[in-house]
Amino acid sequence: MTSIIFGATVAVSIALLLFAPFTKSALWRATVTPLASIIGSGFLVSAPLLAREFGGYAAPAMALLIAVAMLVGWTIRYNIRNVEPALGSDKDKALQSIESLSHIVLAFAYFISVAYYLSLLGHFILQSMNVQNELVANGIAIGLEALIGFLGWTGGAEKVSSIERYATALNLSVIAGLLVALAVYAVLLIGDGQSVRPPPGRLEASSLPVLLGLLIVVQGFETTRFMGGEFDFETRQKAMRIAQIVSGIIYIAFFILLSPLMSELAKGSGVAAIITVSGAVAVVLPLSLTAAAVASQFSASVADSLGDAGLIEQISGGKVDPRHGYVLISGVGIAILISLDVNAVIALASRAFALFYALQCMVAWEHARKQKEEKHKALAFMALSILCAMIVIFGVPAE
Repeated sequence: MTSIIFGATVAVSIALLLFAPFTKSALWRATVTPLASIIGSGFLVSAPLLAREFGGYAAPAMALLIAVAMLVGWTIRYNIRNVEPALGSDKDKALQSIESLSHIVLAFAYFISVAYYLSLLGHFILQSMNVQNELVANGIAIGLEALIGFLGWTGGAEKVSSIERYATALNLSVIAGLLVALAVYAVLLIGDGQSVRPPPGRLEASSLPVLLGLLIVVQGFETTRFMGGEFDFETRQKAMRIAQIVSGIIYIAFFILLSPLMSELAKGSGVAAIITVSGAVAVVLPLSLTAAAVASQFSASVADSLGDAGLIEQISGGKVDPRHGYVLISGVGIAILISLDVNAVIALASRAFALFYALQCMVAWEHARKQKEEKHKALAFMALSILCAMIVIFGVPAE
């Protein structure tokens, strides 16, 4: 099994870093950032949480979450193509006001997302050593928050961000190895006459708010909305669509292949329980998953810090430069980590991004309702805005 995992991982790494022509194209460069944000370690975090809440219905629950994200992605792609050109004029004050408010909300969401990434990183490191200690995991996250603040202050954050391409390649390679390992594991179980069916599904009213509180695990596609200085609108639209489709396929395949392990996963404790449970498939998996999780979480936290520092400078009209912005991000993140546990941080991050999505849907609605041929789209955007607002109100952390 180890040789199979190693072969799949190396093959994908070589394809992504060396031979695939598309990896050097503008489209791939535009796709890397949203794909890295969506994949991150979300699939590792969501697996134990959904297994506990939904049992055998974990895969359909994740599919529902992905569907919501795809609909919001459709809305933001509409904004990229249709709203961005309209923002340059002074005619629509309401449109500009909602857009500006959404930027403020996104800046706050990034504060939380950096804390979310680093909190998970601390838990993954400890889980790989079969240790569960909220205080120590938070201590690791707080130390890394301070490090990012220091890197930003000294100008080193941009250098760390340059590893994003390699961190994404590593993460996708390990995921490929994991999916192959799970598929082989299922085939071996079937060969031994064992069942690979998931456990009985659970569907309770209390589980839906938990699902809503996990929106953060499929978040990240919206980053293309703010890459206009690097890529044209068509490239950004395609990049978002590719990132969402690829990540959606990975999530669904992962949850289906996890079926034989779902019962054990539901019994595991902590958000990083998948690290321990994966050892039943192959002894090398916990180590490789930890390496990929740590690399992707730190890369994503630096990338979000970079984006947030730029947003803060924009919102403040240049009064807060990026160097001071990093210090602010670090300080707020540390305060969040001290105040909340990891599940609460996940839910808070989901609600913050849901509020941003709700406002972006309102931006799309404000534009579409004035176009005679887009009245139906306006209704859809309003419905999505209400759905995202419900996530803000009702999304709760898992117990």
